[in-house]
Amino acid sequence: MTGKPSHLPERLAFLADLNAARYLTEGLLTGKEDVPAIALNKVTEPLPVNEARGELAPVRDLVDDAMHAFREEKVTAADAWLAPRLHATLRLTRREAADRRLWNYLALGVAPDYVVWRHTTDPGKGDAPRVAAKRFRGASDSQAFARLWWAAELFRNGSDYGPVATACAQQEMLNTALRLSVIDHRPTAQALVSLIDRGTVRTGREVNALAKAVNASAATLMYDVVAPDVERDGRPLAQWIEAAESAPAVPRRGLPAGPDEERAPEDSVTALADHFTELFAGAPVRGRKTDDNVAD
Repeated sequence: MTGKPSHLPERLAFLADLNAARYLTEGLLTGKEDVPAIALNKVTEPLPVNEARGELAPVRDLVDDAMHAFREEKVTAADAWLAPRLHATLRLTRREAADRRLWNYLALGVAPDYVVWRHTTDPGKGDAPRVAAKRFRGASDSQAFARLWWAAELFRNGSDYGPVATACAQQEMLNTALRLSVIDHRPTAQALVSLIDRGTVRTGREVNALAKAVNASAATLMYDVVAPDVERDGRPLAQWIEAAESAPAVPRRGLPAGPDEERAPEDSVTALADHFTELFAGAPVRGRKTDDNVAD
């Protein structure tokens, strides 16, 4: 099984796509080899600023705690725990988080063992279990750490990470809803989470059907018009990032607190939640038997 890197520098770094590709060997993807940590760190680039949020140890400690805490559970359960804590530890702007080089480094230079532990799947037909290369070097909705950070960013409600834990507990919220552009509208994201909280949607198939219905409806109904958000103020995020210099480690039991931003307007969230409930009532859900929706 792929192990913890033998060499861990003090600080995080950037790892370019081309350099990352060199280490995506068959042995790593099947969990049989370790990443040559010293060689990898020779081709990295330093972060542009020397700040506390660039320290490597807090991220590695989080990964260790996640793998320990969920060692006897389904590995997918770790997502809801790790996503808000990773976001609160790194304290990135969206522009910084859009740089794939950071996520490449987290996956290959900091925690390749986590990626193998969390994302190894059985392809069937006698082939060896393996990790898809996109979990190490991939798009923001599929790369092992980027997907968690963006889920936390898009589903948090101001400083409240509670909706993130709810969303990440449903894999289809990560696999389907996270890929939709409408999720960037905060009332839409919070309305989707509220349907899970209400018990309107419970299963992965139901979440998948809801997400598709919401996305299709967005073609004719402008959610940001019928359910406006407040104007975003960049100061709380900037202050939160600055506070990283003296912030303690994120809590392991209770949820951390994010930037002290204004929450999504409750009236907008409620209006969309009611609309989405109506959409879901008519959405085809695989396996659900109704008069208008015959089971597959």
